Amino acid sequence: MFSYFILFMSSFLAATILPFYSEVVLYAMYKQGDPGWLLVIVATAGNTLGAVVNWVLGRYLLHFQDRKWFYFKPAQIEKSRKWFQKYGVWSLLFAWLPLGGDVLTLIAGIMKVRLPIFLLLVGIGKSLRYIFVIYLSAWMMSLI
Repeated sequence: MFSYFILFMSSFLAATILPFYSEVVLYAMYKQGDPGWLLVIVATAGNTLGAVVNWVLGRYLLHFQDRKWFYFKPAQIEKSRKWFQKYGVWSLLFAWLPLGGDVLTLIAGIMKVRLPIFLLLVGIGKSLRYIFVIYLSAWMMSLI
């Protein structure tokens, strides 16, 4: 049971701005014989909840833009807004991407995407990612 907590936390951390990889934990657990469907559910839940942290940060981030320590420049924020307006809420299906996915969830918060829509689209994308990892793991294990 503790291993599922480790999977959940690694998936959670992987969805935040921290560099972390949950696929290694998922693969190891699958290789040990844990059921793929359960691993997908746990990893998706953790990864989606981690994305919600980014969404919340984005939602309230602009309240601090007048502070010296604020990381983003107004031009960066405006560029991100325009990009999100161009590609729309459906781009959240790609929040699983290793490069840009975390920023995408942050931008969704800045753009005030409604949480239910955010959860649905991000959850679908992230679950498909973990399903792919399970199928890839099964294929790799069949070669051995």
